[in-house]
Amino acid sequence: MTTRIDRDVVIIGAGASGLTAATSLRRAGLTVAVLEARDRVGGRLWTEDIEGATLEIGGQWVSPDQHALKETLAELGLETYSRYRAGENVYINDSGVRTRFEGEIFPVAPETQAEIVALIETLDALVAEVDPDRPWAHPRAVELDRISFAGWLATQTEDQEARDNVAMFIAGAMLTKPAHAFSALQALLMAASAGSFSNLVDADFILDERVVGGLQQVPLLLAEQLGDDVHLGQPVRTLRWDDEGVVAVTDGLEVHARRAILALPPTLLSRISFEPALPRRQHQLHQHLSMGLVIKVHAVYETPFWREDGLSGTAFSPYELVHEAYDNTTFGDGRGTLVGFVSDEAADAVFRLPAEERRARILLSLSHYFGDKALSPAVYYESDWGNEEWTRGAYAASFDLGGLARYGADLRTPVGPIHFSCSDLAGKGYQHVDGAIRMGRDTAAAIAAVLEPVATLTSVLD
Repeated sequence: MTTRIDRDVVIIGAGASGLTAATSLRRAGLTVAVLEARDRVGGRLWTEDIEGATLEIGGQWVSPDQHALKETLAELGLETYSRYRAGENVYINDSGVRTRFEGEIFPVAPETQAEIVALIETLDALVAEVDPDRPWAHPRAVELDRISFAGWLATQTEDQEARDNVAMFIAGAMLTKPAHAFSALQALLMAASAGSFSNLVDADFILDERVVGGLQQVPLLLAEQLGDDVHLGQPVRTLRWDDEGVVAVTDGLEVHARRAILALPPTLLSRISFEPALPRRQHQLHQHLSMGLVIKVHAVYETPFWREDGLSGTAFSPYELVHEAYDNTTFGDGRGTLVGFVSDEAADAVFRLPAEERRARILLSLSHYFGDKALSPAVYYESDWGNEEWTRGAYAASFDLGGLARYGADLRTPVGPIHFSCSDLAGKGYQHVDGAIRMGRDTAAAIAAVLEPVATLTSVLD
């Protein structure tokens, strides 16, 4: 027996974007149903208690320029706290030499430092020319989309350490793909979405604050306000559509609506059978998008021992298995937590190892930054979004070479009554919660502008 629901709009995906869209539509007087495949809301936001430690398994940081997210936090009454950053940072070079430092530029040879500064200045100048909502409109978009970011860096300097360090901030820290696997234009979009390349380099900016109780509080509270209109454990198997509306079919529900919002990563759209099929253009562009891969490592210690040594907990090296690490101690917790990241090809390699050997290698890398005490956490946990059935990678989908200039303009274009909304499609705030919220608001506004509320009913189909 299948339950039928009639609504103005059906939203597929209960992440920050889908729930924001649903909330905005309800405020506009429209009725909604949110269908979520998982048994929880939040998508790539997930806070969980692991062995007595509260860990943010997914996204967690709030930047000063993320105004849509900050507005939502204020509306929901959520508080933030600053990331711990007092003390010196650590850098390890390609020879394994560990150096403590302060400031934004790594402690490298003067000539390498000059090259890094020059690359950042060049990138900032290019980023200033890029509209994050329309990067394909840049006069050199096609040219910049045909060369990999690694290839572009090689045209700018012969200094390998300078190239490795600049690449790390886009490849390892953001797109979580090798720098040879995405274009210079895709790198510029990533930087433009944060305001500048300098912002991405500045950990004190891009990783400024966290939310008390975890960032998943945003979708949890939004879903609470939506109440029974959020349906968990309901993966959409089929979406039938025509000019009049849509029918979303799950194993237990059939939602009839005038519009649909697909608020899920574009890489998951193939999990839905569309009747009729989506247009050729959509089929093609989705095949040129793919997720990155990253292991987010949480190591909880009895005390934040690095602080006693005058360290901030911030560490970088494109030559280490863990290419970046931060003090990630939870608000109000007397223990200390380090979070580290293992990306792209390095993640591929360690995922081939048995779990205990992978853990040992990752902790050994952390110990290169923070000493032998890092080898023995009280709690150890790896966030592996690539293994998540309804995500399949992190942090977001990005195009292969040439894909952004070729298909980018169609990413957010509705197909009949079907609209698309998620952080993967955002310009400002791309692949961040801020972008998810912006997309949710914009998509809801576009629908509310053309739909008049109508009466709805719930019934049971035989």
